[in-house]
Amino acid sequence: MTTSSVGESGPAPVGEQHADAPVGKASRGLRFVVSLFLPLLLLAGVIALFVRTNGAGLNVQPAVPIETVQFGRTILQPGRIELHLRNTSPEPITIAQVNINDAIWPHTVSPSRAVPRLGSAVVTMDYPWVEGEAYEVALLTGNSVPLATSIPAATVTARAATGTLVSFTLIGLYVGVFPVLLGMLWLPALRRAGPGTMLFLMAATVGLLLFLGFDATAEALELAAALGGPLQGVALVVIGAVGTWLLLDAIARRQRLVERGAAAGRLSLATVIAVGIGLHNLGEGLAIGAAYSVGAAALGTFLVVGFILQNITEGLGIIMPLARDRPPLRVLLGLGLIGGVPAIVGAWVGGLVDSQALAVLFLAIGAGAVFQVAYEIGRRLVWKGAGANERPMLAFGGVMTGMLVLYVTGIAIK
Repeated sequence: MTTSSVGESGPAPVGEQHADAPVGKASRGLRFVVSLFLPLLLLAGVIALFVRTNGAGLNVQPAVPIETVQFGRTILQPGRIELHLRNTSPEPITIAQVNINDAIWPHTVSPSRAVPRLGSAVVTMDYPWVEGEAYEVALLTGNSVPLATSIPAATVTARAATGTLVSFTLIGLYVGVFPVLLGMLWLPALRRAGPGTMLFLMAATVGLLLFLGFDATAEALELAAALGGPLQGVALVVIGAVGTWLLLDAIARRQRLVERGAAAGRLSLATVIAVGIGLHNLGEGLAIGAAYSVGAAALGTFLVVGFILQNITEGLGIIMPLARDRPPLRVLLGLGLIGGVPAIVGAWVGGLVDSQALAVLFLAIGAGAVFQVAYEIGRRLVWKGAGANERPMLAFGGVMTGMLVLYVTGIAIK
């Protein structure tokens, strides 16, 4: 009796414990799922209540319909104009009428005159435009809201073709690859420079990069202001710049973990600099390709000449960490291509792809890249390893010189 009583009131057999364990685990999983999604379900209920009560009873309606579009690429072919647009309004819009220089003009809209929110459309007009003339185009919606754009100087738009790709490739070579490689030819002269000269040149490199970063940020914000509200141009700038900074910083930290010796550390820093400059040149190529694509040939020429003058200093920035080393020629060539070739890709995208949001993102990526590289150079070579604490005015003069050099060359670009 005693043994039987103990067996009944004692702990459950081992087999029963294992059988109950999955049940307890499933119960905890269910409670986790419920606790995770319950706030979201309640939030959906609050939103539904707000909508059903007409905004808490306020029932506020705009005095006039809110209708906006983001104009993309304007394509001109002989006797024809195409306007590419995206509806950035909170509601669908209808394209009802087109005016060219205050004259109503026949047109077609594809895929439909009714453009849904964030939907795109192409407005096509058979119009005898004249080379070099300016045109004002206004679209009227079904609510008689005017949506205006302009063609500053009409010319045939470049199409994607073998000849066009070759031309944009050559532009990228002129802007990115050639000047960066030419700037790297200063390496023998740097090996003969004294500590003071090296400090000044490294500080000047920081100044160059800071100027490029602020310039790219300003251009990105200018383009972002033209984007429609739903596309959130400023948010694209923040995402591109911050994301690129964090990515390059992670790459730099990883390289410092695996590098062996001071020479390997200097080479890794030069690689990070080349990557950062390459991402910046991606944005430069984009600007030049876009200028040529809309027919602003003179603007594109000034951009090319200005960037050639500017980018020779970028080659100097890449080789600065290697001034005391003798890297193989293939390594130097690879660094130059990393810094210069993205200009070719940027020219292709800018000339052949219609996306203002992509342009904003590219410029933001370039800005984040050069800011991070400037920080790396300043932290590792100027303020830590080159004696800036002993000669702070020399470091100050170098930074200001680098910024002023790009300010002067920027006159040709702007």
